[in-house]
Amino acid sequence: MADSPMSFSFFSEFGLLFYLEELNNEELNKFKLLLKETIEPGCCPIPWTAVKKAKREELACLMNKHYPGEQAWKMTLKIFGKMNLRDLCKRAKAELNWQMQTMKSEDVEAIKEDHGDEEAMLGDRADYRTQIKEKFCITWNKTSLLGESADFNYGITQKNRKLLEHAFDVNVKTHKMPKIVLLLGAAGIGKTTLLRKVMVDWAEGNLYHQFTYVFYLNGREISQLKERSFAQLISKDWPSTEIPIEKILSQPSSILFIIDSFDELNFAFEEPEFALCGDWTQEHPVSFLMSSLLRKVMLPESFLLVTTRITTLNRLHPLLKKPLSVRLKELCKNARMDYIHQFLKGKTWATNAARSIRKNARLFSMCRIPLVCWLVCTSLKQQVEKGGSVAETCQTTTALFTCYICSLFPRVDGHSANLPNETVLRSLCQAAANGIWTMTHVLYRDSLRKHELTRSDISVFLEANVLQKDTECENCYVFTHLHVQEFFAAMFYLLRDNLEGVDYPFQLFENLNVLLQSEHYHHPHLAQMKCFLFGLLNKDRIKQLEETFNITISLEIKKELLQCLELLGNDDSFPSQLRLEDLFHCLYEIQDEVFTTQAMSYFPKVTIKISEEINLLVFSFCLKLSECLQTIKLTVTALLDTIFHSYPTCDTWQEDVDRVTHGWQDLFSALHNNEDLRELCLYDSTFDELMMNILSQELRHPNCKLQKLVLRAVNFLDYSQDFSFLPHNQNLIHLDLKDMDMQDKGLKSLCDALKCLTCELQKLRLTCCDLKPIHCLHLSEALIRNKRLVFLNLSTNNLSDDGVKLLCKALEHPDCCLERLSLANSGLTKVGCEDLSLALISNKRLTHLCLADNFLGDDGITLISDALKYPQCTLKSLVLRSCHFTPLGSEYLSTSLLHNKSLTHLDLGSNSLQDSGAKLLFHVLQQRTCNLQELELMGCILTSECCVDLVSALVNNPNLCSLQLGNNNLKDTGVHILCDALRNPNCNIQRLGLEHCGLTSACCQDLSTSLHGNQKLLRINLTKNTLGYEGIRNLCEVLGSPECKLEVLGLDKEKVDEKAKKLLEAVRVNNPLLVIKSHYDNEGSGCWWQYF
Repeated sequence: MADSPMSFSFFSEFGLLFYLEELNNEELNKFKLLLKETIEPGCCPIPWTAVKKAKREELACLMNKHYPGEQAWKMTLKIFGKMNLRDLCKRAKAELNWQMQTMKSEDVEAIKEDHGDEEAMLGDRADYRTQIKEKFCITWNKTSLLGESADFNYGITQKNRKLLEHAFDVNVKTHKMPKIVLLLGAAGIGKTTLLRKVMVDWAEGNLYHQFTYVFYLNGREISQLKERSFAQLISKDWPSTEIPIEKILSQPSSILFIIDSFDELNFAFEEPEFALCGDWTQEHPVSFLMSSLLRKVMLPESFLLVTTRITTLNRLHPLLKKPLSVRLKELCKNARMDYIHQFLKGKTWATNAARSIRKNARLFSMCRIPLVCWLVCTSLKQQVEKGGSVAETCQTTTALFTCYICSLFPRVDGHSANLPNETVLRSLCQAAANGIWTMTHVLYRDSLRKHELTRSDISVFLEANVLQKDTECENCYVFTHLHVQEFFAAMFYLLRDNLEGVDYPFQLFENLNVLLQSEHYHHPHLAQMKCFLFGLLNKDRIKQLEETFNITISLEIKKELLQCLELLGNDDSFPSQLRLEDLFHCLYEIQDEVFTTQAMSYFPKVTIKISEEINLLVFSFCLKLSECLQTIKLTVTALLDTIFHSYPTCDTWQEDVDRVTHGWQDLFSALHNNEDLRELCLYDSTFDELMMNILSQELRHPNCKLQKLVLRAVNFLDYSQDFSFLPHNQNLIHLDLKDMDMQDKGLKSLCDALKCLTCELQKLRLTCCDLKPIHCLHLSEALIRNKRLVFLNLSTNNLSDDGVKLLCKALEHPDCCLERLSLANSGLTKVGCEDLSLALISNKRLTHLCLADNFLGDDGITLISDALKYPQCTLKSLVLRSCHFTPLGSEYLSTSLLHNKSLTHLDLGSNSLQDSGAKLLFHVLQQRTCNLQELELMGCILTSECCVDLVSALVNNPNLCSLQLGNNNLKDTGVHILCDALRNPNCNIQRLGLEHCGLTSACCQDLSTSLHGNQKLLRINLTKNTLGYEGIRNLCEVLGSPECKLEVLGLDKEKVDEKAKKLLEAVRVNNPLLVIKSHYDNEGSGCWWQYF
């Protein structure tokens, strides 16, 4: 249509500018971003660079140029709608109507004709919105599955609606609107209810004005469909048979698709992306269409809002591109308590009930879901009205849910009016278990048939409110809540036939062993069912079920579970921290002390992490009942601040403190209940005075047999470091305090304990403890008084020369019994070496000394070398790694080795010896009087030039058995020379390190020949070298033969090609005694300082 005078006047730059002037700067930027993303059919979009820098006047000009006539105004109104600027839209439309009244009749007719189709579309939209309002308002009233408070539900939904209100707004940082919003929430939290509310609000014009159409796709309903076109799929709610689908889908950027309950889509979603379809007219399997929509192949410009449970997130995430995740709010602790008090208002036992729920941390945690909170309160109320005990009902989650399930089948005159027979009950339980395993929570017609259930069979469960018929989807039944399904799924294992001796293959979900191997992190959907299974084995729960359903439950399942647990205990790969935590939660549910003690006997080593109160409650129960523990590794990351730092006048404050105190007492009681418990490791934890006092009390217990206590990276609050337990424990010989910020009070307590004659400690590690020189005064006094301590590690502390000087006073004292001392990275320089040298001469017991990572230089090495010359020096191992000395320092060391008769291990790694310094050392090694057995020269800037002298040393020295040459540029030439020594029968080398030496396949023939004839070499490290296929082939010819005596080979087997891997596999088969490691660890006696 040609522009009329009116249209030209009204839609001129001035008219548009008038409304753009109404926008503030933030709104103008948002308008520009939406203009960039809004596409008008038949119009050429404005280049973004021009839009981005345009001022209001320039923007009005650009819009009139690219969107002539009324197109500019239509675009403006559409964007105003997306920005929710209702007042501007209303004023503009009113002005448009007024302008049309003043126009000539022919212009009005022309406009009306031009807008005819649009008016029809507007009518269709209005009808569609009316249809949506009617459908979802009716559904809204039917969403209460269990009869919980509608007002409560409505309030929760209104709060969650605010989370979605701005979900599709432009991101301030990225300047883009999210195309996909992912709505996450646990079962029963109200995701579907919220979406239905969203549909009603959109239809009423109160939400998402930017979307012309919103289509609701129900996962449960879609799962029943087979083949459809996408157009057919979204047309089900259209009010008439004729739907203008082409016009609707021609503007996908104005469409929102809501996919409710992704977790109920029983599709694999394994289609490759190139095979997906973007044609909405073609018929395909519905799974194909949903995959195309989710993966943005179908209508990529459209918007998606998808809901799913947390448990299916791993399945959904790979399908979505950069979704914005929104997690529905759960009830906070205060909100839960408020609801419980309100629900039980007026009951004399209400306070006791609220405390009982709060006391059971797992049950209280489940109450964060509004529906479950209602269920718990309802069940508790029913039990009390029947004369039941509040404490017993709330003892475990299984106890409460058993009461709830049994209440659904009330007894009249001692008999239940309507009970399923045992066969039907078993079939429903089987269907529930299969659904939990496969994460399908809807019983379709096929599911019923598969599990031999008829409509008549399930009628009793419908009447009892165990199942609910779907109001929208025909032949669909769901459990009233996921926990109800999990409960009946757990019952399946109690009712199923014993599978022992069964000759037909049984299904995965029937296998108890597989169930027990699952852990919460990878299989969160199985966790609660597993807990219910154990909980139902409690004698009181069994009695309740037998009386309610008139059945007999065999206790053989207990024996079967114990057998499975024993197998898991014997499996070295099983006892991961996560799996053990899952198991402990299950054992807590059963509340059977005999069973728990037996089960715990299969797991002598446990690793647990306490991050919340429920962990403490569960782990303390299990550890208190254990009798065969050998090692406990514990991490405490939460001190339950909400309890200890809550306002003291709170009604439950003291009760909460007492409960937690008892929890710690029960947990640490394992120290005296387990005669074989030898090691307790506390890592990355926070301790306060209460916890330290309880631990200290247990360590003093006469039955505590602990030998090693590790308190690594433990943060002590309230100056609570206390080691007064040491003199009272005659078994504790090893204390590791690495990474502890040692307080003055703590160090004094430690040193006072060391001074006691009854302190039996032999090994003490104080690495990275922020020790200062002044602390060495207390340590020195303790070393003189203590008669047991032989190992002391003070590495990575800023002791400096002053601190070392104070320690040397103790070393010089004849009563000092220290044998091994590590001062690595302690700030020692040549100044402190003078005192240390004198101490080494006078000390008669010190045999191992580590001075690594200190700036000693050549002068410091000279002083240490002088001490080595004295026959009184008793050192056997000396570590001088990374001490910053040169060939000059090597010369002094070499000379001292000629006089020293005790030193057998010397580590000079990471110093600049170079070939000249190494040659001096090798010259001394050629002397048969040199007693050195282990020499480490890793990273000493050596080349093949020094290898001739090294060969002479290896052949002439009968004592040297271990040599580390890694991280030196020896190359193939150097190894070729070394192989001359390896082939010599006088060479006694047993361990050889050649990692990262620049080796290639060229040296492998020499190595192969040497290995064939050498009967002494047991370990060789060739990692971080590029040996290639040919090199591996040459080595394998010898490695697989019986003549090869090698026991350990370091080799990057993951980095070799497939042909080489096959050769190595053949070696493994032919020579099973040979271990090939990708991660080679030096295991000589010289590594004492690294592992102590």
